[in-house]
Amino acid sequence: MSRPSEIIVIGAGVIGCSIAYELARRGASVQVVDERSIGMGATQASAGILAPYVESAEAGPLLDLSVRSLHLFDGFIARVSSDSAAAVSYHRTGTLAVATDDGEARHLSLTAEMLAGQGVDAQYLDGQAARKEEPHLTSAVIGGLLIGSHGFVSAPELTRAIAAATRQHGAQLVQQSKVRRVARVKSDMTVETDHGSLRGDAVVLAAGCWSGSVDIEGVRTPLPVRPVRGQLLQLVWRGTPLRRVLWSSKCYLVPWDDGTVLVGATVEDVGFDERATVAGVHDLLDAACEITPHAWRAAFAGVRVGLRPGTKDNLPLIGPSRAVPNLIYATGHYRSGVILAPLTAQLVADLLLEGRFDEALDAVNPARFGEL
Repeated sequence: MSRPSEIIVIGAGVIGCSIAYELARRGASVQVVDERSIGMGATQASAGILAPYVESAEAGPLLDLSVRSLHLFDGFIARVSSDSAAAVSYHRTGTLAVATDDGEARHLSLTAEMLAGQGVDAQYLDGQAARKEEPHLTSAVIGGLLIGSHGFVSAPELTRAIAAATRQHGAQLVQQSKVRRVARVKSDMTVETDHGSLRGDAVVLAAGCWSGSVDIEGVRTPLPVRPVRGQLLQLVWRGTPLRRVLWSSKCYLVPWDDGTVLVGATVEDVGFDERATVAGVHDLLDAACEITPHAWRAAFAGVRVGLRPGTKDNLPLIGPSRAVPNLIYATGHYRSGVILAPLTAQLVADLLLEGRFDEALDAVNPARFGEL
């Protein structure tokens, strides 16, 4: 792969903006194009939880990638905030996963023991200790797993700040332009949109679940990324706030500085349907109130819906196309887009600008799905 200097990033969610920012701050000329406004795809419906030891608890590539990316977050937030002159809501107050039956409690206890043996700040709590850590918990909670290194970030705020920082480094953002086709013309890459064509010498496809709708000249294998609907509730909490992210087998709750609480999230294979449903709202409210009865007193502020980009093996596609030179995929992050954003940006920038293929890319190489 030749070393490009003019790069087009398709997709302005947290992944696309993070990649564009990393490329631009390293000196590349970057254009970001998206049919929607900044962060208005799956990103706007993300709770921004940074919890690899809960979200990706089983050992494997996703956990390894998520932990590695979590370690980048402090520096990433500091750079983005400085370059954008924008505040980003970011907290590392930990998570508390709770159990309401013996099987769940045993699982949390074993997980705490395993993580502590690996040097992770993890502690198993009995029911009484869990309620001391979070007084809003129901008496039905019989155990909990407290992980101090976890946290959360406002995904919409972060993405807007990344976009602003990217502009400060000279990048151009082209919004409300739907990408139709990517083609190679001699040594150049052309991106055809419904408002004209863009030309550069490399393209990064980071359009989430819409990545498969882009026609790529020379690629006959359908991109194996599908939409998975997630509904996320926003409640106006009343009284003493929750202390940290709570996690049960049915939902999670994320407390914000403005007094709201996010409750998520459904997992629904319904195609490109972005409508909120009564069933989704009902189930999430019931799940939240099962572990925090105080939630019944909250006011209902609304529901957000996002289509996460899922893959068959629940791993993203990050790496070069085997069919088209200077085309890089960075899509299929499913529920891990926010936490993997700093690492994905670093891996793609290293690959494009330095020709360095990080060994972490082996597990997420698009080639595992054929001649992409």
